[in-house]
Amino acid sequence: MDAVPRQLFIAGGWVDAAGGGTLPVEDPATGERLAEVADATVDDAMAALAAADQAFPTFRTLAPRERGDILRRAYEVMTDRCEELALLMTLEMGKPLAEARAEVSYAAAFFRWYAEEAVRISGRYTVNESGTGRVLTMKQPVGPCLFITPWNFPLAMGTRKIGPAIAAGCTVVIKPARQTPLSMLMLGRILEEAGLPAGVLNIVTASTSGPVMEPLIRDRRLRKLSFTGSTEVGRLLIEQSAEQVLKVSMELGGNAPFLVFEDADVDAAVEGALIAKMRNGGEACVAANRFYAHEAVADEFATKLAERIGAFRVGRGTDEGVQLGPLIDEAQRTKVAGLVADAVARGAQVLCGGSRVEGPGYFYEPTVLAKLTPDSALVTEEIFGPVAPVLTFRTEEEAITAANSTEYGLASYVYTRDLSRAFRVMESLETGMIGLNQGMVSNAGAPFGGVKHSGLGREGGPEGIEDYLETKYVAMAV
Repeated sequence: MDAVPRQLFIAGGWVDAAGGGTLPVEDPATGERLAEVADATVDDAMAALAAADQAFPTFRTLAPRERGDILRRAYEVMTDRCEELALLMTLEMGKPLAEARAEVSYAAAFFRWYAEEAVRISGRYTVNESGTGRVLTMKQPVGPCLFITPWNFPLAMGTRKIGPAIAAGCTVVIKPARQTPLSMLMLGRILEEAGLPAGVLNIVTASTSGPVMEPLIRDRRLRKLSFTGSTEVGRLLIEQSAEQVLKVSMELGGNAPFLVFEDADVDAAVEGALIAKMRNGGEACVAANRFYAHEAVADEFATKLAERIGAFRVGRGTDEGVQLGPLIDEAQRTKVAGLVADAVARGAQVLCGGSRVEGPGYFYEPTVLAKLTPDSALVTEEIFGPVAPVLTFRTEEEAITAANSTEYGLASYVYTRDLSRAFRVMESLETGMIGLNQGMVSNAGAPFGGVKHSGLGREGGPEGIEDYLETKYVAMAV
């Protein structure tokens, strides 16, 4: 912990907050204070934007290979320091060390991917359709960017945005979640060591987001806003970004359906469900939120799922063999408990779990519920916890209708051995991502994002860099 920066990172230097305030960081497994970091003011945020704006004209002209080499070096450092970064993440966020290590690798993969994409930015040259001129297009960096990231994946949600921004030649102000600022501060130090020029990345930690970030969003120097978080906050940020007509990327809420058809390999579906539901303790926007199993296999699926989930070892993420850590804070645990209580009051059957874990920290039992009513809040709201509600369906059309009956459209999961059905269902589901016979959709080389109220734009893959580039067209006479 002694090596972790506690200050703001602005214009290439580590500085205290202008007002001298600090923000406590808590261990959710114990409720104890881990550290205190700088609590930024609006003046600090504006200084960060000024630094990004000042660095942009020079950084945009840095050779693509040099930008890529910076990312590659940062990737290598992250890989070498995996254990150190994983432990830090576990302490401030709560996830088991095994999952934290996996996130470090996933986060670093975005730097490796965009190190390679930096040299592949291209335009086109064509003959005008009349034959009398030429059409020339070029891709150029959009400009200074503001990133607001969540607490559930404190490294990966940062690298997924920072990687393409640096590859494109953009500069950045990033505001990590108040619950998990330490991982981002360490990432800033790593990029500093990798040779990132001063002012290209600026990190602003703050106890409140809206009052500190809104002046930046309304400032004409900012050209792009990327946010990962709730749909409610996303709507507000989109409204604020309209004033300067910012380019926006929004990765918002989810309510992912998990469909198990009668021809599915039930054991494989259970294995996929464990990943789709229990990864990160269910605190993921792509976590399976609603399990729909065909009535012919529903009892078998629910029983086997409860047996596996009910056997999860709950505890502090640093302890050996722990599979499920705490929820991020008491507010989140109270929300999960309320959703389960509502479902039980409406007649849901508890197959395992269903209660808070007594003692320090914000633990909740891994839970599976059956016989839910469709109007249960557990079905209509994003859970963000280790709770799996299982419902049934009779027909393919019924399953698709139920899956699409939400304002969200981020991810969905489908288990079937019928190839024709797989394509029918995939084409009918209103989500930006689908896991077909697998419970994991996250991949640095693939476009991550949703439709409907789950967001705008894509992050990751070759598509991910497009949101950091503007297209310039030149009409050329010959």
